[in-house]
Amino acid sequence: MAMQPFLDISDVTVAFGRSRVPVLNGIDLKVARGEYVSVIGHSGCGKSTLLNVVAGLLPASGGGVVLDGKEVSDPGPDRAVVFQNHSLLPWLTCYENIRLAVDQTLSKSLSRAERHEWTMENLALVRMTHAKDRRPNEISGGMKQRIGIGRALAMKPKVLLLDEPFGALDALTRAHLQDQVMAIHAELGTTVMMITHDVDEAVLLSDRIVMLTNGPNARIGEILEVGLARPRDRLALVADPRFIAARAAVLEFLHHRHAAPGLAAA
Repeated sequence: MAMQPFLDISDVTVAFGRSRVPVLNGIDLKVARGEYVSVIGHSGCGKSTLLNVVAGLLPASGGGVVLDGKEVSDPGPDRAVVFQNHSLLPWLTCYENIRLAVDQTLSKSLSRAERHEWTMENLALVRMTHAKDRRPNEISGGMKQRIGIGRALAMKPKVLLLDEPFGALDALTRAHLQDQVMAIHAELGTTVMMITHDVDEAVLLSDRIVMLTNGPNARIGEILEVGLARPRDRLALVADPRFIAARAAVLEFLHHRHAAPGLAAA
């Protein structure tokens, strides 16, 4: 008997208003427990729309999502989302931003002292213990994203949903944070679904890369298995033929077979 996928996105179609042309059409994706999957495609192809359906923030017009045997119909603590914009509460300290999520999701299972310990543990996990008493306006953009990731992980989610989480950061900060997410994924075995437009990022972090065709009416055009062993070292991978081949395959899909809308006619 075949094992049920941990995250099962089944024939998901999303249409807005009276439009006859859906944004997404018949998206089928099965994700195993502990797998890191990236979704990539040009702007307007519905990447974030797909993530919002999995998060329960947006209803599908057709099809559905099942996580660990339970149908997704609304937002829940089993799915934690980290957006490009950190969305921290500005009047709370870094500690308080994480503690709030812990109190809201784990108050029935952990005592007050245990919730404090768990908050501190997640601050340490994203290397932000030193800034626990600072407010968001007192820390850098990269540090804000680290707190956002720490807050998401502190909820003990079944799946971590990342919506271009490094997109607004400078290259050096982005690289540091990517390395940190790789380390956290290795340590915790968290199931991750990430939206990105960065090809190198997708190849570096993912087990599989899901490539969407252009929207509207976007579909899964191709799924690439990234055959790179873990742990991964970004410097060693630069010259690795498997990394180069995976990167070339994604670029070929995006820029030759499915060029960005407007560029194809140029």
